[in-house]
Amino acid sequence: MTSTWDGRTALVTGAASGIGLHVAHRMRELGAEVIGLDRTSHPDAGFEFLAADVTDRSAIDAAVAPRFEALDVLVNCAGIGAAGTIADNDDAEWRRVLDVNVVGIARVTAAALPALLRSPTAAIVNVSSIAAWAGLPNRALYSASKGAVQALTLATAADYIGRVRVNCVCPGTVDTPWVGRLLSQADDADAERRSLNARQPMGRLATAEEVGSAICWLASTEASFVTGTALGVDGGMNGLRLPR
Repeated sequence: MTSTWDGRTALVTGAASGIGLHVAHRMRELGAEVIGLDRTSHPDAGFEFLAADVTDRSAIDAAVAPRFEALDVLVNCAGIGAAGTIADNDDAEWRRVLDVNVVGIARVTAAALPALLRSPTAAIVNVSSIAAWAGLPNRALYSASKGAVQALTLATAADYIGRVRVNCVCPGTVDTPWVGRLLSQADDADAERRSLNARQPMGRLATAEEVGSAICWLASTEASFVTGTALGVDGGMNGLRLPR
């Protein structure tokens, strides 16, 4: 059977690690030509990399626009975290996180749009978070950025309806290198991991593979009538209220 991905081209940002790296590998396995975009390439990735920082519009324009005649899929995975209450992050940190997590998506999407509009099956998938839906302690800045990603997803879906499908995923806490770094900074890493596991109704963290599979489905032609959707991949964290 011919894969629905055969002949399709995908650009994945944040492809050097975590969810982005898994998505890029999975799309290659499905038959797509995959190009990763990150500040630095993954040495053993097995696919082409464009080196650019999503906070640098000129670098993004120079890397993306000349590379694609047509582009079928854009996955915006690049993002950074932030911890603290609304009183804990200074203006510089607010600018840094919003610049990567929100404006970075806008920059890459704008640069890729001409090529996406030449595809009959164009799809964009942005990575938001459960933090866009649920009030999480000590995540004020991060939550604000991911709420903005979800709103940006809906607005872009409306602007390009019928020409580009635009959706986002809202993962719960995912077992990625970024989470590993946060745990390593905790006074009691084991206790912090147990707390994160307990916060998910299914009792464990999501895997990058699980989130990546949802992204691949939203980007696939099998989801051809899905646009303007935020798909929770959160182990029930947003919708379930289980007895303790």
